[in-house]
Amino acid sequence: MHRCEWARADDALMCAYHDREWGVPLHDDRLLFEFLCLEGAQAGLAWRTVLAKREHYRAVFHGFDIARVAALTDRDLERLLLDPGIIRNRLKVNAMRDNARAALVASAEFGSLDAYLWSLVGGAPRVNRWRTSAEVPATTPVSDAMSKALRKRGFRFVGSTICYALMQATGMVDDHLVTCFRHARDR
Repeated sequence: MHRCEWARADDALMCAYHDREWGVPLHDDRLLFEFLCLEGAQAGLAWRTVLAKREHYRAVFHGFDIARVAALTDRDLERLLLDPGIIRNRLKVNAMRDNARAALVASAEFGSLDAYLWSLVGGAPRVNRWRTSAEVPATTPVSDAMSKALRKRGFRFVGSTICYALMQATGMVDDHLVTCFRHARDR
């Protein structure tokens, strides 16, 4: 079985993520918000680091329930900064609440976070045909525009690279290599 180069066979967690989640179009507000938060938490780190902490993130951030995360108090955030089960970066932790608040506003305007985020990518997945990992971009004009739109609405930790990773993770773009068994599935 051929996988994308980053999903090494000796890493069960990364293989499971690659095989079951990465690149599958998501339309669930809670899961989209989770990926938005986790991609931001990953900034400057390896995705493997965040993925290993994901279950704990889910536990301490109320399953990424947007309204509950938006309601976190400053005291709650200070307590979270002491938790070794998450990445204890003050800016990243505070961004979770800020992003939840921005997501609520966007959801009220567009009907859902799903409708808003997918509107930023034209509403349908883009299926790329990369042959090697070296061809896969870190950013695109679409991720640049998404980043700008999200920042304008008050979202944080949403640079273009983070937005492109979000697009890949949530199936807005399919960057599975053409040699990968997952390429263009679930479309």
